[in-house]
Amino acid sequence: MNYGKRGIISQARVLSSGTDKWGKKVGLLGFYSLISGVLAVAIIGASAGLGVFMGIKDQVNDYADRLETLAVPKGFSTFVLDSEGNQIAKLDAADSNRVVVTADKIPENMSNAFVALEDERFYEHNGIDIHGIIRAGFKALSSGDMSQGASTITQQLIKNTVFSETWTNESKLEKIKRKIQEQFLAVELEKQQSKDEILVNYMNTIALGQSVYGVQAAAKTYFGKDVQDLDLSECAVIAGITQNPSKYDPRRHPENNKEKRNIVLDKMLDQGYIKQEEYDIAKSDDIYDRIKSVNEETDQNKKVNSYFVDALIEDLIKSLMDEEIMGDKVMTKQQATNEVYAGGLKVYSSQNTKIQNICDEIYGNPENFPKGTKIYPQYLLTVHHKDGTVDNYNNNHLDKFFGGREKMIFKSQEDVDAAIEKFKASVVDEAKGDEVNEYDESLEYIPQPQVSITIADQRNGQIVALVGGRGEKKHNRSLNRATQSPRQPGSTFKIAACFAPGIDHGDLTLATTFKDAEFKYETGKIVKNHWGAEYRGLRSVRYAIIKSANVLTVEAYTYITPEVGADYLKNKFHFSTLTSGDLKQQATCLGGVEKGVYCSELNAAYATIANGGTYYKPHLFDRVLDHDGNVLIDNHEPKGERALKETSAYLLTSAMKDVVTQGTAQKVNFDKNTDIAGKTGTTTGNVDVWFAGYTNYYTATSWAGYDNNVKLPGSGEEHDLAKTMWTKVMKQIHTDLELAPARFEAPDGIVKMDVCAKSGLRPIGGCEVVSEIFDKDNVPGEEETCDVHVGGMGPMCLIDHKPACPTCPFQQTGERDPQRLEKIQSGFTHPLNIGSSSGDNSGGGGGFFDQLLGEHCHHDFSFMNQPGLYGILTNELTQSGNGDKIEGYTQSWQGQPWMSDDWTGGDIMPDGWPDNGGQPDDGHDNGDQDHGGDQNNDNQNHDNQNHDGQNDWQNGGGDQPQPQPQPQPQPQPQPDNNQGDGNQDY
Repeated sequence: MNYGKRGIISQARVLSSGTDKWGKKVGLLGFYSLISGVLAVAIIGASAGLGVFMGIKDQVNDYADRLETLAVPKGFSTFVLDSEGNQIAKLDAADSNRVVVTADKIPENMSNAFVALEDERFYEHNGIDIHGIIRAGFKALSSGDMSQGASTITQQLIKNTVFSETWTNESKLEKIKRKIQEQFLAVELEKQQSKDEILVNYMNTIALGQSVYGVQAAAKTYFGKDVQDLDLSECAVIAGITQNPSKYDPRRHPENNKEKRNIVLDKMLDQGYIKQEEYDIAKSDDIYDRIKSVNEETDQNKKVNSYFVDALIEDLIKSLMDEEIMGDKVMTKQQATNEVYAGGLKVYSSQNTKIQNICDEIYGNPENFPKGTKIYPQYLLTVHHKDGTVDNYNNNHLDKFFGGREKMIFKSQEDVDAAIEKFKASVVDEAKGDEVNEYDESLEYIPQPQVSITIADQRNGQIVALVGGRGEKKHNRSLNRATQSPRQPGSTFKIAACFAPGIDHGDLTLATTFKDAEFKYETGKIVKNHWGAEYRGLRSVRYAIIKSANVLTVEAYTYITPEVGADYLKNKFHFSTLTSGDLKQQATCLGGVEKGVYCSELNAAYATIANGGTYYKPHLFDRVLDHDGNVLIDNHEPKGERALKETSAYLLTSAMKDVVTQGTAQKVNFDKNTDIAGKTGTTTGNVDVWFAGYTNYYTATSWAGYDNNVKLPGSGEEHDLAKTMWTKVMKQIHTDLELAPARFEAPDGIVKMDVCAKSGLRPIGGCEVVSEIFDKDNVPGEEETCDVHVGGMGPMCLIDHKPACPTCPFQQTGERDPQRLEKIQSGFTHPLNIGSSSGDNSGGGGGFFDQLLGEHCHHDFSFMNQPGLYGILTNELTQSGNGDKIEGYTQSWQGQPWMSDDWTGGDIMPDGWPDNGGQPDDGHDNGDQDHGGDQNNDNQNHDNQNHDGQNDWQNGGGDQPQPQPQPQPQPQPQPDNNQGDGNQDY
């Protein structure tokens, strides 16, 4: 710097120069502009950032107003209790193994352990920990470590409740957005809830291991006790899991958890939550041996749900979807399923555990099943080919490979394994690079024949026990044959489809008779009886039930019309599987239905009869409480609907009691002092066998058969399996529950009347009189007299129901067919002889020349001259259902030459019979016919109806009606009838 005069002047000139002045001005302006720009950018950026922040915040403003309901634990275990309040199951979804506990149940050490580890300034901040954020930011900038957490317990609660469905699958940008929203909501939540409330909700929410949520579930899982009983070391173990539930799982990675547990204890000591002595004891605790022991015990006791619980789950889901039950709270299937598995429900089931245990014991005992148990494989296979394609195989492919369903039943597991290897060799070509990976093959050995049983308390219709199959149950919600596998019901359906509707509708009485003779469906197919080719003539409805007579049942069903039967099946008994075709065809009354029926629904129909005619929809629960303890569904006093009159139910019970005492179900009569009623069922080809029956206490329906519809034997242990298992279970129930013997009591409105055994109407001269019971409003009127024993009919044959030959040993008063048969006469192969209640109906047979020249019975001259005639005749009586009359006929035959044991045939031609070489000249050669029929004894002396001597009529007073057996027509050959209509039933 020149400080002389010249220098000063020079400097003044420079300062006064215009060029320099403008240069400086521009420079200063540029500086200010730069500053302004920076400030503008900063302001705009801040504004934009604030706008983005406010936008992100505004997206959750709605959440802020609902935090009281949103920031709470979600997804809770559902508990199932039996009828006495004992827990029988716990249901959890993948994230709902959670049991919420209140603050007073959580130990102080547990709360302190989480605070010390997760949020040491929890009681100081307002939901956001600024110190934590700074610490985490510094750590990230200095070392690049982004693992340092800054979330408070409040934020974690928000994340695991409000954002529980989204935070596990976020991008980095989405994570930043969610963190901002978390912080905003955390501040809002702390304004609404106390610190203690937030902490308790947090401890009830967090994941604490695989499928374990909340501290109570964790305490039960790892230590087998309630959270309130945990000590310091155990609390530290559970708190240490939360930062990485998989890594710190104390069962799978005890060494990792031990390291974290020690960190928790260190922090608790440093922060003053515990004393040194407590610390030392907890740290030296060898806790992981205890966890291992509890885990092993839990694994041993861990079982899949029972068939009852499986059925209960299905019942609950359907009930929650039923608008009639739920009203405006009705749910979709997904919502209902979530509610059952994650709604924290308390379900009071209808299971009677004592009865269920009896069922489980009997059905779980291999000795109760026929010897030589077969195996039906359940097989799945996936084959990966070299070109990347995949082929899947199942039982359908096995069936085709082996050549049919019968070939799919094996004698042993070894046979199954050998067969599977052959199949695999046919579809896996290792030389071409085919592969089957570790989890690509599944094989189960299902024992056969299979079984099911459903037992209900008929007083309210609720199911008290059930079994859905035999063999080890390996999966939850596997095939339940009691509630999910419809099968052909066989003759058990005769009651529900035909006789209950007919009697209740007033078309039938137990005395109403139909003609067991050749009868055809509308399609032209002949109906066959289960006992063989012979027919038995006029027989009553009671007899049809006792002997499970197919022909009589189809005639009765045709008489009342399928429309009436369909109305009862659909609208009274509520069978859900019937098709429109089932509701129109005649074969339905024999159980020939397209899809079959469920065991549980068939049992409900029989329970309706057992309780006097009130139908209850079968349920497996008494009531259901929601997570807050409010009643969600109340089935404690279910609303039944009147399906049958009480008198109708009793009439059916009376007939079905005879089924047990003298009919097709005598093997189930486990106690002569206890009334039992029921009905057998066997489908065409013996594919399905059933017994549905009841006492005054319980109704049970039992089924047996092969899963793939292979035929059972026609007799023996497998054929009788349904009756055998029903008897074992019901006998044990009545014994173990000490149920007193009880008789069926007749209600008001039941009256007894003498009627003609052949017409079911008021008797006249020549009638065989029997007593029967009726609904007082459906008894034969004064003018409804017998129309069978009227007119000038000649003698008829008891066996053939044709005009009797002079040599016929079974001659009886001539009979006509009841007038009611005129309604269905188109179904009979041979013309009917319809009688009249007035006028002379003579003609049409009975005179000498009619017998000689017209159609007559087979007991002609040549037949009566056979050797061993007495044995042939008594066999005819037996086969025709008249075995009880052998003694009477034997006495009347005394003095006949063929009664001697050495009878070898001879001339017994009656007086007046034309001498024509010992043969009647009638154009018929009946001498070599075999009329013995099959060897179905039909219980011989049990054809007399209701001869059990038990006075169950009108509350124990008076004898049960005793209808007598009816005459039998000549045996006729029957065509094969294997069209699957169920009419081979009994």
